[in-house]
Amino acid sequence: MSMQTTGDNSQGEPMVDMNVTPLIDVMLVLLIMFIITIPPQTHAVKLDLPVNQPNNPPPIQPTFNTVVVSPSNQILWNGSPVTPEQLRQYLDTTQQMDPVPELHLQPDPQARYELVDQVLAIAKKANVEKMGFVGNEYYQDVF
Repeated sequence: MSMQTTGDNSQGEPMVDMNVTPLIDVMLVLLIMFIITIPPQTHAVKLDLPVNQPNNPPPIQPTFNTVVVSPSNQILWNGSPVTPEQLRQYLDTTQQMDPVPELHLQPDPQARYELVDQVLAIAKKANVEKMGFVGNEYYQDVF
């Protein structure tokens, strides 16, 4: 006895083939749903957010110390002239403070490079980590 697997169903025999198209459609929909929903669950970032307490004081604002190298080859610490030795003492003192204040270096475009280099060397020897250059817009017209 042989089974016919062709589409000829004229003799009234039952079909042996199962229709798997709806099963494949359901499986593809489930696969897409898993692909969409799994990444947000595995890439969660856990943060410990601070609790707002009324007893906490506001954060301390850092102070800024400005060192200006003038065209007359003077070193100015917050507007007053200082020697390189005094500058080193001031920088050593500020590095002991909590929080450590920032140092803003503002060399004049007409100042000698050697003096600016000397101030940078003093700052490096004093282990100044928070330092920035101020007044870079003045150098636009120099070059």
